[in-house]
Amino acid sequence: MREVVRTDNAPAAVGPYSQAIKVSGGSLVFCSGQIALDPSAGELVGETAAEQCRRVMENLKAVLKAAGADLSAVVKTTIFLVDLSDFVAVNEVYGSYFENNPPARATAESAHLPKGALVEIDAVAVLGS
Repeated sequence: MREVVRTDNAPAAVGPYSQAIKVSGGSLVFCSGQIALDPSAGELVGETAAEQCRRVMENLKAVLKAAGADLSAVVKTTIFLVDLSDFVAVNEVYGSYFENNPPARATAESAHLPKGALVEIDAVAVLGS
């Protein structure tokens, strides 16, 4: 079973992908990577990776809400940074969204991200948890 998740409260996909996909009868949701695009303007917001991370997390929250979940349901994330020297600043913002029982996570440096973004985060969540 596969269901496309879409919301106007997060940026529209900038390529041939969905904001998220619900699978296994709706028990899992796979959120595509989010960058710091303002959902209404479609423009990149934030000068620093930390500022962009805040917008990224808000975009993930909106996609998860459209799928019937929230950040407490997230079991795995991947953070992509253009510069790993931003790790501490991004980690501080990211951690403020997962204060208790944070999900498993990987962080990697990426030479380039879409639209010149400094940070991108994807997520996997369990529905009904």
